[in-house]
Parts: sequence; C-alpha cells; structure tokens
Amino acid sequence: MRGDEAKILLGFLPNSIPSPTQVKAAYRRKALETHPDRFPPHLKPDAESKFKLISEAYSFFTNTASYSWVVKTGVPRAHRGQRRNMRLASVPFLVIILGALTLGGSTASRAYRRQKEAQPSYNPFLP
Repeated sequence: MRGDEAKILLGFLPNSIPSPTQVKAAYRRKALETHPDRFPPHLKPDAESKFKLISEAYSFFTNTASYSWVVKTGVPRAHRGQRRNMRLASVPFLVIILGALTLGGSTASRAYRRQKEAQPSYNPFLP
C-alpha cells in the first residue's frame, strides 16, 4: 500500500501530512464505522474487506513513523520506554518482598524462641 492510498482510506487529503494523533483518531473513527460486527450477516464480507484495508493503512502509518524515527536519530525505539517503567515498577515490589521476608523471619524466630522457652527439649540432638 502506498502512502497516498493510506491517507485517502483514513480520510486525509493525499498531499497532507497528518500527525500520529490525527492518524490514530482517524483510524479509530473509520474502524468504528466499518467494523464487521456492526453490519448484518449479508453485508459482513464487504465490511470485513473495508476493515482490513483500513487496518492495513493504519499499520502503514505506524511502520512508516517508526522507520522515519530510525532514519532521523539512527536509534530504534526499543520498547518505547517500557524498560525504564519496568525498573520503576520493580523497586516497590522488591521493597514489599524484602519487608515481608524480614517481618516473617523475625516473627518465626520469635515464635521458635517462645516455644523453646515454654517447652525445653531434653534431647541433646535437637536445637
């Protein structure tokens, strides 16, 4: 699919340069209009073909945008910042896990000491 065809399918003029937000909004609007589930059974095949064309036009724009980013900067967008977010999300998780282990360990050792004081063992092989 060429860029002009994709622009026309999404409702843009052939010589326009839509922004990514405009492309996304146009895709959502067109997808809602042509979604096959909104049509009766005898019109579904036409709706499916139109929906596939619109999806293909949108994927053309998204792939072109990432390609142009690589051409401009020379660096691909890896995970679009998700690695940094994963690190930020893992910090509270680690704090919770370490806190639970610390509190659980101290509670268990306290319970063991109390039981040992309440019922001392006369067996030399048991702690």
